[in-house]
Amino acid sequence: KRATPASWLGWRESFLETLISTQGRAKATLASYHSDLDDFFHFAASRKWRMEKIASAHITDYLASLTERGMTPATQARRNSALRAWFKFLISERIRADNPVLLVATPKRVRHLPKVLNKTDVMKLVDTTRADTSLEGVRMNALMEMIYASGMRVSELVTLKLQHIERNPKKPDDIAPYFMVRGKGSKDRIVPLHASAIDALKNYLTLRAAFIPKNRDSEWLFPSRKSGHITRQFFGQQLKLLCTRAAINPAKCSPHTLRHSFATHLLEGGADLRVIQELLGHADIATTQIYTHVTQNRLRRAVAEHHPLGKKK
Repeated sequence: KRATPASWLGWRESFLETLISTQGRAKATLASYHSDLDDFFHFAASRKWRMEKIASAHITDYLASLTERGMTPATQARRNSALRAWFKFLISERIRADNPVLLVATPKRVRHLPKVLNKTDVMKLVDTTRADTSLEGVRMNALMEMIYASGMRVSELVTLKLQHIERNPKKPDDIAPYFMVRGKGSKDRIVPLHASAIDALKNYLTLRAAFIPKNRDSEWLFPSRKSGHITRQFFGQQLKLLCTRAAINPAKCSPHTLRHSFATHLLEGGADLRVIQELLGHADIATTQIYTHVTQNRLRRAVAEHHPLGKKK
């Protein structure tokens, strides 16, 4: 193995700082760029390439190596996107005169239909948390009610702060039926809460202090007993356990499945696609349109199973 040149690492730090200062990229995005570039640096350094002289053929070789390593087209497309931004930065810094990635075909992403729980299974999960009166059960009930009521990303859910919850100054127990969420690209959006979710949140807030380490305070809505807030991984693990208790296959359950279920159930109920786009925080309506394919597939299956001429002889 050949060590990554120090100059590359310095350029990368400047590149990531630029993404923060000029584009307001999220921490998760920066971590992905850091990881993607680190892999490319190791590959390029092992072949003694010079960053200033890398050509489109070199980029093609690198992407081919990703295929050999069994990486998915989605991962390859993400690496391609990261490299495109990287070389664009090098041009702006006058380290290079051209962007070799522009001459390389972008790997095609295979779009899979999202996995969705039906309404009965979601209600089983919610009812199971409602029946659990332990501290953890009350917290999980609030988490479940909020994520299914709003369609939030799990990263948005676990990083909510107390200040995001609107309260009546004269009646602190009154919680507004909406709150502000900071989504991808540091974009804020209004997220609604129905009565059931508000009740679950109120119930949790009376017990929230039990999750905060002694002699400390916490700004997080869902603090961790250790420090900071609960993590995406923690919620995912708790959701798997909840599925087991509710007699639902854990393989079908993930935080993102709940987000997909929220959108699909709204669409099936007659909600406008533009409204769902706004609720989910999608920048492009094309991203939201994938849920129309889910509902169309269900309609086709319903006709095939129940129409008198739908079944094959």
